[in-house]
Amino acid sequence: MTEPRPTLLDSPRRAPDPSPAPRLPAIYLGHGAPTLLDDPVWPAELAAWARALPRPAAILIVSAHWQSAPMTLGATSRVPLVYDFYGFPEEYYRLTYDSPGAPELAARVHGLMPAGEPVADRPTRGLDHGAWVPLKVMYPAADIPVLQLSMPDLDPRHLFAVGQRLAPLRDEGVLIVGSGFMTHGLPYVHDYFMGKPGAPEWSVEFDQWAAAVLERGDLDALFDFRNRAPGMPYAHPTVEHFAPLFVTLGAATLPENAPDFTIDGYWYGLAKRSFEVR
Repeated sequence: MTEPRPTLLDSPRRAPDPSPAPRLPAIYLGHGAPTLLDDPVWPAELAAWARALPRPAAILIVSAHWQSAPMTLGATSRVPLVYDFYGFPEEYYRLTYDSPGAPELAARVHGLMPAGEPVADRPTRGLDHGAWVPLKVMYPAADIPVLQLSMPDLDPRHLFAVGQRLAPLRDEGVLIVGSGFMTHGLPYVHDYFMGKPGAPEWSVEFDQWAAAVLERGDLDALFDFRNRAPGMPYAHPTVEHFAPLFVTLGAATLPENAPDFTIDGYWYGLAKRSFEVR
């Protein structure tokens, strides 16, 4: 008889759950600035998405706002958040998200990486806004252990390989999250921040191209997005907000399973398209 598999929350002092942890999808989401929390539509979309997912045992998140080589794990105990944004009202700098740390998950990440892929630890590094802003909406009780992992570089194929190494965590109840933005041409959306409706042509074109290549599982096109995608480089003058997508795809089963686009549309002219892959 096969013994049930314990989740990451089990310890020697706690008996394993009698049923296996559900397999979690890998997801990519647009995280927005902290003002996302006041948007009339987007928080409800994120909250509904979270309710439709199996409850994670832990969350491993890769944010556009943390690049560090070698690959680095953030705090595994409660430390202050990183308020890595400027010029916002003071209220946003008083927000908290006191989720539990995930030391067992950190140990698993270390164990999943090959000898040639070192993983460092930074125990004082809290969650940045690419992590805590969406999680504050999706899991407001802050009762699920969260671990943040840095991107060691912005190379799509390398980040995809990192995601492939992390894929077994999905069978242990871990929600793997790539947090970025489908388009992020901030220098070119001033009019939209000032209230202009809709989205610029380059944002729409890139978003539609990405949706199409994701649906057909065309990894080669995605890896070469800098050269193949319409709307470049306006859609991504720098590519750190698209890069977490490749960790998600590596951890997922694309092209075998098509992505489920859970959120689409535009926020101040930027594409907020988000998806999960089973």
